[in-house]
Amino acid sequence: MIKSSLPQILSKDSSGDAILFRLFIAANLPFFNGHFPEQAVLPGVTQLDWAICLGCQHFGYPHNIATLEVLKFQQLMLPDSEVTLEISENKAKTKLIFSYFDGEKRFASGRLALATESTHISEAS
Repeated sequence: MIKSSLPQILSKDSSGDAILFRLFIAANLPFFNGHFPEQAVLPGVTQLDWAICLGCQHFGYPHNIATLEVLKFQQLMLPDSEVTLEISENKAKTKLIFSYFDGEKRFASGRLALATESTHISEAS
C-alpha cells in the first residue's frame, strides 16, 4: 500500500454495511504530476489506495490486504472532478467491495480480501 494522502471528502453517508464518500479530485494533487503530460489522469494505484484506506478505517480493519479480486478500471478520473466512492463490507468473507462512480458513469471497482490471522498462518506454512 502506498499510503497516499486522501482527497477532499465533500460528504459521507453510511447505512448498514455500506458507506458512500463524495470526493473532490483536485487538480493540484501530486498524483497527477507526470501521469500523463498530455492529459492528467488519477493513477489506478491511488484510487485503490483510497478505497483501502477509507474502507479499512470505516469498518475497523487493519490495512492488511491478502488479495485483490475483480479489479476493473472502466473510465479515466480527471482533475477537478467529483466522484462517489461506495464501499461495502462482506463481513462473513472478510472482504471490502468498492466502486467509484458519478451517476451512471463508472470509473473503477474491485473486491479486496483482507488478511486475517488465519491468512497469515496459512501463508507462513
